[in-house]
Amino acid sequence: MKTGQAALWGIVAGAAGVAAMTLAEKVEQQFTKRPDSYVPAHTLERLLGLPHKPDDQRLGLNWTMHWGQGILLGAVRGLMAAKGVRGPVGSFLFMNFRLLNDQTLENATGVGALPWTWPRDEQTIDLIHKGIYAFVAGAVADRLVKGPYRPPVPRKGWTMGQPA
Repeated sequence: MKTGQAALWGIVAGAAGVAAMTLAEKVEQQFTKRPDSYVPAHTLERLLGLPHKPDDQRLGLNWTMHWGQGILLGAVRGLMAAKGVRGPVGSFLFMNFRLLNDQTLENATGVGALPWTWPRDEQTIDLIHKGIYAFVAGAVADRLVKGPYRPPVPRKGWTMGQPA
């Protein structure tokens, strides 16, 4: 599969991932009563050098950053699938890429705080949501993007408690 086609399928996968993440966030917020985060809007506002506005005037910026970032980063997952970085391991690596992207942009703009300074419940919620994003995007990308042919390599299995 050509690189451009893999990236385009990845964008579709990113859209599916961000839709699943957004749905999960809304369901989680019903239980936790956690308010909407405007960190994406603050980050995009700083990246674009826009004047500061109150959160209630940032919904468009928030959606642009939240959806745009998730969709565009999906292109990377499409390229990963095309090169054979697939399945749960590919999705786990992609989750870390997404977290790194978020933290780099948020902290470089002065909007975010280092994640290890966050309360544990916020860390847990962020990891769960980014995991949902990455694994849904990965499943879609792996389905849409043809990877290189790599026949399974026969290996001797192992059993716990027995010598290898």
